[in-house]
Amino acid sequence: MKTFDIHLVSDSTGETVDHVSRASLVQFPDIEPTEHVWTLVRSTGQVEKVIKSIEKNPGFVLYTLVNQEHCELLEEGCRRLQVPCVSVLDPITAALGTYLNATTLARPGGQHVMDAEYFSRIEAMQFALAHDDGQSTWDLDDADVVLLGVSRTSKTPTSIYLANRGIKTANVPIVPGCPIPKELFDVTSPLVVGLTKDAKRLVEIRRQRLKLLDQDENTDYVDLEMVSQEISNARRLYAKHDWPVINVSRKSIEETAATVIQLYQEHRDISS
Repeated sequence: MKTFDIHLVSDSTGETVDHVSRASLVQFPDIEPTEHVWTLVRSTGQVEKVIKSIEKNPGFVLYTLVNQEHCELLEEGCRRLQVPCVSVLDPITAALGTYLNATTLARPGGQHVMDAEYFSRIEAMQFALAHDDGQSTWDLDDADVVLLGVSRTSKTPTSIYLANRGIKTANVPIVPGCPIPKELFDVTSPLVVGLTKDAKRLVEIRRQRLKLLDQDENTDYVDLEMVSQEISNARRLYAKHDWPVINVSRKSIEETAATVIQLYQEHRDISS
């Protein structure tokens, strides 16, 4: 496997340049990067420190800097060292500026400003944690989205991901022998989404979970026939109430959340 050094330089938390890097590198499965991450780079001294590191470990440079002096200093250093240096946001902001006939606001970490959207995400996160795994069902109608599914169908991580997008999400487990909270059937505002998964895949994940917890595997929880029945019963419940269903067997959390967001937008459009 081929290896190379990549320097990720940001004047903020580095999330943007990290996401772009990972989304790009996944296209090269036979390449193994050695990452050098530089965050909160907001002075010429810090930029010079980054350049020294690049000189020591030459490699590809991706950056998100808004201060023009810092950009020029970094680019000049990379030219001198003859390494590629690419601004992640410049082409997009320039194109947007042209289209909108507007100038950009050069503010480091501007996407992390504590505005109304920020506090909306915090509220959504608190809601998701308070309504995880069937908790606090008395105010389910205050949710934007309610996720429903049998054990190990990624309800909690999907809820947290959606909350980080500002969507107040509750999740309710379907447990054999335990009644579904009656409040779920009384909701009028939220989008209710059923999650399902391939039975064999679900059994594998549940077995791994039991091993991790050092628990007995001789249980209906990982019996293929019982798990298949569990999934079938859940699907019948979804169909009875005409709730949309997402099969998460081959989906990442991000892909599942993206599908939920699309359904939520359609639900909101119909409701408005």
